Amino acid sequence: MDKRLSLQTYSEKRKAFYAKVENYWPDMYGQEYSLYDIKKISSKEQQDILLASQKISHIFLKTAHLLRTLDDETLLQMGFPKETLSFIRLKTMQTETVISRLDLVKTENGIKVLEINSDTPTFIKELFHINGLVCQELGSPNPNEGMENQLAKAVQHAIFEAYSYLGKDEFPSVVFTSHADSEEDKYTVQYLQALSEVPSSYVPLHELKIVENEGLFDHLGNKIDVLYRQTFPIENMIEDKDPNTGENVGSLLMQLVEQKKLAIVNPPSAFLLQSKAVQAVVWGLHEEQSPFFTEEEHQWIQQFFLPTYLEADAFLARGEKYVKKPCFGREGDTVEVYENGKKVLEDANKSYTEYLAIYQKYIDLPKTTFMSEKGEQVGHLMIGSFLLNGKPSSIGYRVGAQITDNLSYYLPIGIKK
Repeated sequence: MDKRLSLQTYSEKRKAFYAKVENYWPDMYGQEYSLYDIKKISSKEQQDILLASQKISHIFLKTAHLLRTLDDETLLQMGFPKETLSFIRLKTMQTETVISRLDLVKTENGIKVLEINSDTPTFIKELFHINGLVCQELGSPNPNEGMENQLAKAVQHAIFEAYSYLGKDEFPSVVFTSHADSEEDKYTVQYLQALSEVPSSYVPLHELKIVENEGLFDHLGNKIDVLYRQTFPIENMIEDKDPNTGENVGSLLMQLVEQKKLAIVNPPSAFLLQSKAVQAVVWGLHEEQSPFFTEEEHQWIQQFFLPTYLEADAFLARGEKYVKKPCFGREGDTVEVYENGKKVLEDANKSYTEYLAIYQKYIDLPKTTFMSEKGEQVGHLMIGSFLLNGKPSSIGYRVGAQITDNLSYYLPIGIKK
């Protein structure tokens, strides 16, 4: 906001505004999440983010073709669980991932990509829907204008493309699912369901039933053709066990997809790009100037990607600060920062310690001031940049600590007039 409100006025206006928004979660973990404030950028900055996103997406999608040709041993070394190897090689639709999100940082040396969330990215309703409402409320042009319609078309197209993979002609039985106890997950999925305008139902994960070699069924016993699982990660799926039988329901679900008895969105190939070890592959090919990438693509990697390895040796040899991340992890969980080989910063959560770690060059996240119910604050900015079928779409900000975690705020974005 150009002019900061008093703390009381801010709090009152924020509560009144978000009270009008249906099926949303303005507060999370018992504290403020969605800010009643706007970070304004120029049209040029917006275009820079979109152009960078387009080139970064191209590199990731090209690398996916290479990953599919790798042997099992190499994929295991990249941290992919053994149970997923045949599953992630499946090509069930033209795109590798329908909805994905790049995490970007604006640095002194231009925009850099921290990672891609290709399998189950969140932050969707915030950027595609809420951002426009906040811009309208606070009188700012919305940089994501028209993107919600693009999202609706992408979701709708994905459902029917996924169904055509099964080789059937009649209208599909479509179910959107999530964990029922998470407002963010449930409302994100129901938002996509409403946008799709496809006859479908919402069924919580715990009400789905798998019959081995037959199919997936809802709570009424109806067979499901397409399962939209926007917030249910593959790495969590393979850990799921039936509480009654002890069966590994995740593995059974993947078998149904391989047997063409079920189609899922995001598709299996989305998990192929989810491992952060993919960035170590990209950087390794770049460092050896592999002919897999063209000269122009090597320039893009140098410009937008950060040095990333499966060992810390290169950073230790150069005396550089680096970040240790689990190859599968979310919300900054289990992330650690090292300087001269010593840990100097870490996230308190340690949910992903069993996964392979990758080591990435450390960069400072830029700072900004923003208004909150705690008063005016200073926080670190990270850009979320969505890709729909690999093409740039909505953008927005998270603001919080240097390690962006689940307590970071959502800061709406507007265009400077």
